[in-house]
Amino acid sequence: MLYYWSVPRLLNLLGVHPHYKGREFDLTGKKALIIGTNHGTLGDTGKKTGVALSELSVPYYQFLDAKMQVDLASPLGGNIPIDPQTDRWPIATPYDRRFLGDHTAMNKLQNSLNIADLDFKDYDIVFMAGGWGASYDLGRSEVLGEKTTEAYVHGAIVGSVCHGALGLLNVKDENGNPLLLGRNATGVTDKQIRELGINITPMHPETELRKAGAKFNSNTAFVDFMADITVVDERLVTGQNQNSGAETAQKMMMLVEKIAEGKAV
Repeated sequence: MLYYWSVPRLLNLLGVHPHYKGREFDLTGKKALIIGTNHGTLGDTGKKTGVALSELSVPYYQFLDAKMQVDLASPLGGNIPIDPQTDRWPIATPYDRRFLGDHTAMNKLQNSLNIADLDFKDYDIVFMAGGWGASYDLGRSEVLGEKTTEAYVHGAIVGSVCHGALGLLNVKDENGNPLLLGRNATGVTDKQIRELGINITPMHPETELRKAGAKFNSNTAFVDFMADITVVDERLVTGQNQNSGAETAQKMMMLVEKIAEGKAV
């Protein structure tokens, strides 16, 4: 029993899913849209993949507990598969366990909205969840790029964690320029991908963000799975990896609050 409790605690202390001391928000009437992948297979290995659960569950409850309406969507609609490596001991977070036991949340996940059917301008936050699956579809979706562009130009806060940053590649700013061009941003590092030994995915966030002209920010550790950083550049908020969900969501909500108060962001 002590071992079962102590291993996750040790991982937390080393930097994996650290406890982020945020604050409470009341964003009643505001809406958040979380985008996840539809892709559930890791290349031709036959291994299952999908969304990294904490990269969806942590922001989901950060937004929901702030009294926001939270919708889940995907490029094709329907099921957003969970990477089976991310919902089990010792990696699973309390948010993950809450999500897996939440009938409403799981129904949203298994019957996600199709991005093509949504008006992204209805949302105050558009957030891209990561996971290996996102490398197969989020960065290749022109519809996602077009819809997120509409939201950003309309004033939404746009953000991501980890591989979710690939969903920003086709987004444009108010002047029609790539949103990432010249902007500070982060995503999972090439170093972390090498360390985890999963190089077969078609798109790697650090590589792709640099190609897109972003000023790539990251922290490093003995292994980058234990590193973390969240980067804010005006209305663009990005988190490095699976450890960044809470801080990224909190900083996005801070911007929503500032806008509601009439402050410049």
